[in-house]
Order: sequence, then structure tokens, then C-alpha cells
Amino acid sequence: MNNLKTVWSDYPDLSQYPRPQMVRDSYISLNGEWDYKIIKGDLSYKPEEGEVYDGKINVPFAPESFLSGVNRTLLPDEVLVYRTFFTKEEGDVALLHFGAVDYKCRVYVNGYLVAEHTGGYTPFECEIQSYLREGKNELTVCVTDPSDTAPISRGKQATNHGGIWYTPTSGIWQSVWLEYLPKEYVKRIKYTSDIDSMTVKITVEINTDIKNFQVTAHDGKTYESKDGSVTVDCGGCGLWTPETPSLYPFEISVGKDKVGSYYALRRFSVGRRKDGKPCFSLNGKPYFMTGLLDQGYWSDGLYTAPSDEALVYDIELAKRCGFNTLRKHIKVEPLRWYYHCDRLGMIVWQDFVNGGGKYNPFAILLMPNIGIHVKDSRYGFYSRKDKEGRDLYYKEMKEIVDLLGSSPCIALWTPFNEGWGQFDSLKVCNYLRSLDDTRLIDHASGWSDQGGEIRSIHKYFVPFKMPKREKRPVVLSEFGGYSMKVDDHAFSGKIFGYAIYKETDKLNAAVKDLWENELLPAKKAGLCASVYTQLSDVQSEVNGLVTYDRRVVKVDEKALKELNVKLIKEFSE
Repeated sequence: MNNLKTVWSDYPDLSQYPRPQMVRDSYISLNGEWDYKIIKGDLSYKPEEGEVYDGKINVPFAPESFLSGVNRTLLPDEVLVYRTFFTKEEGDVALLHFGAVDYKCRVYVNGYLVAEHTGGYTPFECEIQSYLREGKNELTVCVTDPSDTAPISRGKQATNHGGIWYTPTSGIWQSVWLEYLPKEYVKRIKYTSDIDSMTVKITVEINTDIKNFQVTAHDGKTYESKDGSVTVDCGGCGLWTPETPSLYPFEISVGKDKVGSYYALRRFSVGRRKDGKPCFSLNGKPYFMTGLLDQGYWSDGLYTAPSDEALVYDIELAKRCGFNTLRKHIKVEPLRWYYHCDRLGMIVWQDFVNGGGKYNPFAILLMPNIGIHVKDSRYGFYSRKDKEGRDLYYKEMKEIVDLLGSSPCIALWTPFNEGWGQFDSLKVCNYLRSLDDTRLIDHASGWSDQGGEIRSIHKYFVPFKMPKREKRPVVLSEFGGYSMKVDDHAFSGKIFGYAIYKETDKLNAAVKDLWENELLPAKKAGLCASVYTQLSDVQSEVNGLVTYDRRVVKVDEKALKELNVKLIKEFSE
């Protein structure tokens, strides 16, 4: 295991409230040292009181990370067992929250099974009041993770990692916390904004059948709902953009339960430039999105950033370099990351998480690159024969949209990337559109184009040129990947990238040439957006603007910002 430290490694801190769009005073973090053990078996195993554990694990860091204190990969035939204790406090309802647990888990309180969950990227919660006793209570979590040995949603996790595939991340990898609530409480808040009428519609789901709630808006006005929703007048509010990320606080009251949140007004859509070419629009005006691929991996915590400050660092680095967009690649982040994008002004393209069987290079690489796009209803060709896995993908898609649908920063959804586990992409997009009709959809980023709303191209090794006679918006959703290894800040001696440089000056000159001789001409010809690979190094993939440990920025921030400013401003009409 690698022990490459970030500047936050010695003092990791994930104590902040995990849901900035649903904040309560009642919050008890359960992050910290838990007991753990790893045994052979499956989830039929049930822990008993008085069992001996292997040692301590630092939750919420996965056992594969060195910040967990374990530094061990959970194998597919093993069970990771966690145990901690907490004290019962006052409240009618005790709500136990898990931000994310990879992949299958069972949760026990005082020996009673209180929850089961499948899926490594979405949160779940359970009411545990009836299982509590006065004083000390025992919480146990059992987890299994097949990683890439099963056709589950797994992203870039691979048991044999290397190149563009990374170390698996198992078990609890997002915050765990408790809330003690009144009998009636808010379960979910959803809002949609309308910049034409300058209003925001707020819908609230409550744990009982009642529909009554009160909204105290940003300006102090109150609105009463008796049918589950209210429409708030936002006349005079500013529109959200990366340059002016205007957020407005509001409060929901359901009986004794009070929840703080925020909204923003903005609209992402497809428009037309003055020359008639399609473009992306923000608030009704042409807007070029210049972005970075962001994998969200950390040298010390793998899937889990070592601190809230670390999350902010990545976003602020991207902004300092003039980027206005991050493509969150094949991963769902903790909600605090999206909050920081909201408040700092960073557009997000959100990928869903790929699954399926072992990917066939012939299908996902060779065929598309010679211009042959096989229909993705051929499940075997795309390693998607497993119907249970396809059904689970739809389930997880809905969970992710429910989770992130009110995040102002998210402009675009990406269901599939480079054919990995791709299936029925146009049907999937129709389903996604039924869940959220307010955002753009890149149905198949990269190579396996099925004729969706956007033509999405990945281009490495050879120069990019705009496709001729394309009537859809064209995005260069991956390009670049210029690599440079920095000694003492690299994961290993291995180097992976699409062009290798040994000197900073040559790397920066190559980036400058790429912007000036490919991106700017392509934008003039109609390119709508671009995503450079990538924000940070990830393990042996050393093509980041910053090293894996976030200690060395390899590019000239000022020069790159000047290039991006030029890219955003030129030909904007």
C-alpha cells in the first residue's frame, strides 16, 4: 500500500455537517476510531456481543487507504465488520445516516438488524429509536464488496489496478452520523428554479402523510404549504453563474423540526450562437464551459478526501487556472463537495457510475475509433448481459438524481463513458429526462455514440478537429492527458499518460500549444465545451495539473488562466 501524504494527512477532519442543503442543529458525528475485523464469509454472518476484533479503523476511510490505519484490500470472499458505541440522547426519533458504504452491508444496533443496503455510491438512513436502550448502545456494520469480480457499479476500481484503473475502495467511505428528531420531520427537500418568472418551487417530503410545512425565504417572507410544495418569489435575486455564484438561504419548518437550506436561480440549456451554430447556454446566454476531468482520488484517503479543506483546495485550484467546470468522473462525491462548487462557482458535469462485466477492448476501444458504433442494445457486446445489474443501474440513477437534483452547480448528466457497461443509452436518457428535465445529458461520453442530444468526443494522441455536418452540440469531453512525473510525489515508478514530459517548461509549452492551435480554432468552428484530462495525478496516471499528494502544481496557473479566459471570451457571440 502507498503512504504518499497530503498536507492534511496528519490532521484529517471530516467533522462538518455532511448535508449543507439540509442542515439541523441535531447532529452527532460518529466518524472516528471504530473496532474492525476482516473474516472469510458473506453477509449471512451475524456479529455477537463480546467478539474479538483485529484492531482500530478510522471511519470513514476505506480499509485500503492508509488514513484508515488498516492498509488492506477487502477481498470478494471476505466480510469487513465494524463496531462502535454511542450514548442514547433525547428525541422521539433516532435517525442513523450513512453517506456511502461500498458495496453491500447490513447494520445492527444492539444485535438487531436495522438496515440492509446495496450500492456503493448513495446514502441511506434508518430509524433506530425502538432498538435503543438507555446509556451505551452498540452499532455494528458488516460489509462485502466484490469490486470488479461482479457486474456492479464500481467506477474505476480494479483488483488488478494500473494505468487508468485504481485501487478498490471498500466499506464505509463517507460520514456516519446520528440525528435525534421529533415525530414528524423532513425527509427530503427538492427545489426547481424558473428564471423567467424569478421563482423557486420547493417540494418537501415528510416522514408522515401530512403535507403542511412552512418556508421562511431568503428575504424573511413566510410561505405556508398544505399540498407539499410552495412557490417562492425571488424577484430581485441575482442569477447563479461561476462568476457570480449567488446562493440564498431558506428554512423549512415541520412542527418542531427545522431544516436550513439554500437555493439558486439559473438555467442550463442548448442555444444558438449568432452564426447559427449550437452552443451551451447559461441563463439564456451562450456560455463556453472549459473544464477538468476530476476523478476525486486522494493519495492518503483514496475515495475519501482527508478534510473539508482538501475538497476546497481542488476546486479553488481549478478556478485559479481559469476553469469554470469540473467533470466528476465515474464517482459521486460527498454532498459537501457539491456545496463548495455551489458557493465558489464551479459548474459540474456529473457522471453516473459504470458497471457491467469485464470490459472488452475490441468493443469499447477499437470499433468506435474506426467509426463503427455498435447498437448498445447488444448487451453481450458491451458486457451487460446481467439483467440484475442493468436494473440496479436504473435504481442507482434515481437515487443519485434524488440526492443531487437540487445542487445548482450541476449542469449536465453523463450516463455512460467510453462504452463501459453501456446499454440502451437512449432509453436510459429518456428515463433520466423523466427524473430531471432541467439539465443537459451527454448520453455516451467518448466513443459509443448512439445519436443522443450531444456529440461527445474523446481525443488523445492525435489533434482534434470539429466533425463536419454535425447538427448537435459538440463537446470535447476528454482531451490532453499530458503527463509529468514529479519525483518524491508520485505513487510509484510507473508512468501512465498520453504524452510524457520531463520538464515543467516543456509541459506548459505543450498545454499552450494545445489551447491555441486546437481548442481556440475548434471553438471558432462551433465547439461548445472542453474537458482537459485531468485535475490531479491518480496513482500511476501522472497527467494531473497537480501531483497525487496535492503538494506540487505542475502548470503555470497564471498562463493557463489567461488561455482559459481567452477561450471563454473569444467567439462567445
